[in-house]
Amino acid sequence: MISFRSNPSPAAAPPQEYAWVTSYQKLLPHWHSVSLSHQHSTLPISIARVNQFDAARLDIEMSAMLKEQLVKVFSLMKPGMLFQYEPELDAFLEFLIWRFSIWVDKPTPGNGLMNLRYRDERAMETRGKVRTGLEGPGLTVAQKMWYCLATVGGQYIWARLQSFSAFRRWGDSEQRPLARRAWGLMQRIEGLYKAASFGNLLIFLYTGRYRNLIERALRARLVYESPNMNRAVSFEYMNRQLVWNEFSEMLLLLLPLLNSSTVKSFLHPFSKDKSSSSTEDDSTCPICRASPTLAYLALPCQHRYCYYCLRTRCAATPSFQCSRCNEPVVAMQRHGTVVEHKTHSH
Repeated sequence: MISFRSNPSPAAAPPQEYAWVTSYQKLLPHWHSVSLSHQHSTLPISIARVNQFDAARLDIEMSAMLKEQLVKVFSLMKPGMLFQYEPELDAFLEFLIWRFSIWVDKPTPGNGLMNLRYRDERAMETRGKVRTGLEGPGLTVAQKMWYCLATVGGQYIWARLQSFSAFRRWGDSEQRPLARRAWGLMQRIEGLYKAASFGNLLIFLYTGRYRNLIERALRARLVYESPNMNRAVSFEYMNRQLVWNEFSEMLLLLLPLLNSSTVKSFLHPFSKDKSSSSTEDDSTCPICRASPTLAYLALPCQHRYCYYCLRTRCAATPSFQCSRCNEPVVAMQRHGTVVEHKTHSH
């Protein structure tokens, strides 16, 4: 029979006196290589693309709110005067936002709500140990100045150039060759910029870095300001805004297609009863709400109308119904005269 019980091993010999020193010398080179690799490696971080887009949208909304409040200040001035200086007004508001946010190393209003800040990505290439991946200095003075020139000065110059060229009609064929050449050059520049912006958008959707060409040129990347802070915008408010925008656009599309008289006749049974209509002032025309200068009666209900109001309604709608009692109008009669059928318009 085979026994699985092993024989007791002899007592282990004690380790040598300097065995730990030998083990330490063997492991020291490996420890140095691991520590150096950790020091020079950067942690991969992912900034949500929707947060960056939301921050840009919030900055636009903030500028629009400031512009609306500033326009109200000049509401008592001559109408149309502020419209002439709209590019200067937009540039002034953009400069104020830049001056009190990026210039003083603070995030813009949209970036602050999304817990984002600008980081100089060039300094991260030579930076040492990284702990969270969100470290890094802010923008340098040169980057801030170039950012202001591109966003504030560039947009203002381009807006003024477009308005001036449109006012001078550079694109007309009757203009001088130099003006037509300048107009063509502007169109090419605008086309190249849009194509480059579209390419940058595709790259941004793939990598999550640099949402526009200015940030890519300056190497100004948006990173989280605090690793433990959530976004400060309520999804409920955003959903309400989206629903209201879609509803208002639907109304603007459908309202021109609706006939007011048809809608009124459709809603009339759900409004006051007919007995209450007798208490209304019968001396005014129910269409124009004025006293008829040439009063005509709608038959058979005999409610008074202006001749022009009743004639145009009967000519436009063969099955026109009285606005007071909702009965079909088959004829019209002047006060004290014979009946005139609406079909005999002449």
